[in-house]
Amino acid sequence: MNAAVRAVTRKGIFHELEIYGVHHGYEGLLRRDIRRMELGSVADIIHRGGTMLQTARCLAMLTEEGQAEAAAALRERGITGLVVIGGDGSYRGAQSLARRGVNVVGVPGTIDNDILGTELTIGFDTAVNTVIEAVSKLRDTASSHERAFIVEVMGRNCGDIALRSGLGIGAETIIIPEVPYDLIEIGQKIQRGIKRGKNHSIIIVAEGAGDAREIGARLHEIAGVESRVTILGHVQRGGSPSAADAVLATRMGARAVEALLGGESEVMVAAWHNEIILRPLSLAFAERPPFDGEIYKLADQLAI
Repeated sequence: MNAAVRAVTRKGIFHELEIYGVHHGYEGLLRRDIRRMELGSVADIIHRGGTMLQTARCLAMLTEEGQAEAAAALRERGITGLVVIGGDGSYRGAQSLARRGVNVVGVPGTIDNDILGTELTIGFDTAVNTVIEAVSKLRDTASSHERAFIVEVMGRNCGDIALRSGLGIGAETIIIPEVPYDLIEIGQKIQRGIKRGKNHSIIIVAEGAGDAREIGARLHEIAGVESRVTILGHVQRGGSPSAADAVLATRMGARAVEALLGGESEVMVAAWHNEIILRPLSLAFAERPPFDGEIYKLADQLAI
């Protein structure tokens, strides 16, 4: 997110705009924690994970009173355009402000890659690379001790992190919420590998597909597979951004400023077919499209 904050700030100043940073998200907006941003405010942050503006949950933004107060806080400072970087909850707050007369542009920032209307979200590529690096180290241990390692990754109800990292690391099994799975078949698959001389297996589990510890226990019951469970947790949310993420965030932040300069509101910046475009913010709340199983099918075919 820092790369996006930097791009919004410097692109805005380039166009002779006054730029303000809202610290601690909507909670900070309600507290009027709004500070003027200069070129130096965003120096040396593009390589840092997280966000220098920091963030916080804000239950008040779920209420009509809180939304009205947030819009009033912006008007008091003479702020006419707002760039909101975040996920589903942030976008819902953005939509409420847009309907109260604030020009709002959303920038998708979530490692889960679960915002509809964009093919990529800021943080997703970095999270996938973090998982691949961690699982690469676990594979060495799995091979030495001749065990199955079950690795639970983040993503809520979206299996993209599990799917992309699983394909990238060559996992034997990928369990995601979008595709039904059969632990008996998975156990049989592991046993077939053992019979042909394979001494270890890597199973990637998306958190929305089930508890990795329960899956490990069931595999032991069904197939006698000895496993170790690793839950990567919030390590996936930190660290320096990948080059792809830094570039994506920079392009998205700059496009958001261009949108506000053009009078756009209630739109989101999206990565779509290798371009950075604007799409209606309402798309983010539409029904999730059918799961594209081509990558899943490929991973399954390669893990025979």
